Amino acid sequence: MDNAFKDVPPTTLADLLGRAQVMDTGIRPLWNSPRVAGPAYTVRCEPGDNLMLHAAIYRAEPGSVIVVESGDVDYALAGGNVCAVAQRRGVAAFVVDGVIRDLGEVREAGFPVFSRGVIPIPGTKKKIGALGEPARVGGVLVHPGDIVVADEEGIVVTPAARREEILAAARTKLAKEAEESLDAWEANHRARIDKALSDQGFTG
Repeated sequence: MDNAFKDVPPTTLADLLGRAQVMDTGIRPLWNSPRVAGPAYTVRCEPGDNLMLHAAIYRAEPGSVIVVESGDVDYALAGGNVCAVAQRRGVAAFVVDGVIRDLGEVREAGFPVFSRGVIPIPGTKKKIGALGEPARVGGVLVHPGDIVVADEEGIVVTPAARREEILAAARTKLAKEAEESLDAWEANHRARIDKALSDQGFTG
């Protein structure tokens, strides 16, 4: 079921779920990675410390998207080796509200990372945070098992309880859009825009 979300663009999910489930624009793909989709494995790291993310790579199920709350952009949460081990263990991607390092290695390995950027200095490994508890990432409260879909268009989180409902609605929406020609879309669009202008008293 979760793999089916790989066929659904974040734009479609955002239309269905609204702004509250879309992460802010500061968390971006660090290289031109393909779309990723999978259940969230949630992590909370203390500022300046990456211990819990490093613990998570050995605990997350294959196919998981490790989602990290850190509140810190001064120290890297992970580097090339951590990303390589996560990839080898089947983790689908990292989505981190923070920064990483060794971007060249990560890009060469082809491991998808969505973050606020890169910095060359690593964090410490001294502070206990949390694994498998709700984490606020990019302004979205993510619960374990929520479906994370991420690509160059952005990152959208589908609540686990709405997974089947949203997937069905997304498939219906995409099928309808695929059947509509650009000419038909333009005609409908123009009619909607003209009505919106008219409703506001615009006559130009």
